[in-house]
Amino acid sequence: MRPVWFLWEGGAFWTLTGPWARLFDRVKEDPRVALVVDECDLATGLVRQVIARGRAELVAFDVPRGRRKLVRYPGADEALWDARFVHYLHDGPSERGTMWLRLVPDSLTAKDLSYSAAP
Repeated sequence: MRPVWFLWEGGAFWTLTGPWARLFDRVKEDPRVALVVDECDLATGLVRQVIARGRAELVAFDVPRGRRKLVRYPGADEALWDARFVHYLHDGPSERGTMWLRLVPDSLTAKDLSYSAAP
């Protein structure tokens, strides 16, 4: 299990992977995966979770989708991005083997695990 940045688009979760990641080889061997999206606010006690399960596929990386994903996290101004993120878009992702892991969920489970925060 590891945290990942994702994009929800076209009824699928999209996240980056490649030969440098264990996930890449694991999905080749067995495409069944689970992805958990958590939201947690310790100040208010809000805790929500969605668990997506299904068969993932490895898809060729494309820059426009990569930009849409990254804008969600470090923001729209690429000049402010850490160099690692810029590399995903501009430094030959196909040469490095960067791929999309695409998960169209067979099942989605939503849970509200919220609690009363101490005053």
